[in-house]
Parts: sequence; structure tokens; C-alpha cells
Amino acid sequence: MTRARTALVLVDLQRWIVDMPWQPAGGDVVSDACERLREHFASTGSSTVVLVRYVRADGADGGVDAAPNQLVPGLEPRAGENLVTKHGLDAFEGTDLHDRLSGEGVTQVVIAGLSTAHGVAATAATALRLGYEVVVVSDATASVDEAQHREALDRLTALGARTGLVSDFVAATVGGS
Repeated sequence: MTRARTALVLVDLQRWIVDMPWQPAGGDVVSDACERLREHFASTGSSTVVLVRYVRADGADGGVDAAPNQLVPGLEPRAGENLVTKHGLDAFEGTDLHDRLSGEGVTQVVIAGLSTAHGVAATAATALRLGYEVVVVSDATASVDEAQHREALDRLTALGARTGLVSDFVAATVGGS
């Protein structure tokens, strides 16, 4: 098996979304897991990091500069990272995400964020249709309830995605998180 050029795609980690009630893990737990993933992928130097945010197309939420549309502290874009603004569920629809990834030679996307059944699932399904290998990090995403979370993961697996855990990517540290 050849080594894939990988992109980490973190979906909709804005405070107003993170603060909603999520299962099986709360939004802060998901955003912390996404921070750990980001640190790992950024440290490899051979991975692309993409941060995705949702902003209403009609501007009713104040647009890209409005405080609610900023990513949670700790997940703001860094130099060399990609920030994609979407107006629907899917991070590929109406954006240049596919062009950015294919331009960097990405063949595999690792997806995490909120929510499993919405932004994560829509983005993962499109990535599969576009020919990417897809891994959804199941303990770095959540949904309205645990059943919806599990159903979304099962649907994505049936489409050809794999699931993984944060620990599959990030080495466990002695004594903790």
C-alpha cells in the first residue's frame, strides 16, 4: 500500500455550534479531540490541515467577521492552514476545497468535527464520491443523539469510509489525555 498524502478536515467548530447539546460527547470534548488531531497532523509536516466553518449565505448571521462565526479558541487558522467557508452542510459544495486538496496531491481525508449526521457526513460522502480515501474520527465528532451519531457512521462505512479513533492518530501520553 502506498502512503497517502493526507488532509485533516475539521468541520464547524464555531462556538455557537460547539455549545449545542451533542452526544455521545459534548462539543467541548469534540473540539478538544480535534485540537489534538490538529496538533498531530500539523507536526507531521506532510499533512494538510483544513478548518471549515458554516456561514449563512444570506448574511443573516453577520457574515464571516461576526463573532459567532469564528472558530473556537485554540482552533483558529494558523499560517499554512486552509480556512474554508461553506454555506450548506457539505464543505465541498460551492467551495474550492476539492481544488485545494487535489492541488496538494491529497488522496486521503481524515474528517472530524460537528456534527456526525450533518456537516461531517455530507463532507465525507462527497469526498468518497470524489475518490478520496475517507476516515471519520468517531470520537472526535458527535450528533444530536447517540443513535443518530451511530447511524451516520454506519451509513458512511457502508459507502466505503473507515472509522478511527483519535488514539489511532495521536500517541497516548503517559498519565493522561
